[in-house]
Amino acid sequence: MPRPYVLLSVATSVDGYIDDTSTARLLLSNSEDFDRVDQVRAESDAILIGAGTMRSDNPRLLVNSEERRAARVAAGKPAYPLKVTISASGDLDADLKFWHHGGEKLAYTTDVGEEKLRERLAGLADVVSTGPAIDFGALLDDLGARGIERLMVEGGGQIHTGFLSQGLADEIHLAIAPLVVGDPSAPRFLNPATYPGGSTRRMHLAEASTIGDVALLRYLPKQEGSA
Repeated sequence: MPRPYVLLSVATSVDGYIDDTSTARLLLSNSEDFDRVDQVRAESDAILIGAGTMRSDNPRLLVNSEERRAARVAAGKPAYPLKVTISASGDLDADLKFWHHGGEKLAYTTDVGEEKLRERLAGLADVVSTGPAIDFGALLDDLGARGIERLMVEGGGQIHTGFLSQGLADEIHLAIAPLVVGDPSAPRFLNPATYPGGSTRRMHLAEASTIGDVALLRYLPKQEGSA
């Protein structure tokens, strides 16, 4: 089965941070951009976030628009996309909102984390081990075998880094907010890694637009840009 099309979706500050170090979540998107993200979710077969994002933000990760959910059902799809997470350690609490809202859930883990998650998430989610370590390629193969054609990845930085550094991302939606964080200990969109083509390879910019005070850049990282 073919692997799903992988779309990385992220909102950052001007200096590339996805959050600050306060206890409150930093809101980088505006209301119009949140609505755009909801539309992209509705167009996806699955939405993925990492364990770190689940612990820090405790999101429900839903398609919020009733009209969009109805349109999915009318098209023969579940009201909500499949919700997916990754936890190498298996240290995810069963009381997180992610498990108790929306449709079906799926957790990818390692051989070490599998038994722990199967016990904690019994009746809440399917659990799949990708082996001794998280294998992003095996994850995509498994999603493809489940009929997932379009995967939306919403972070965090370690997850985005994994997909992009391994050449597995087909598209990036980068929303840039007019904010500066400036804290070197705050989380960033991408972590240090070796990326395909290195620092001299220019990705193709497919679209640049404004959504209120947010700039949206749409990149196609598997395609070459022009200097």
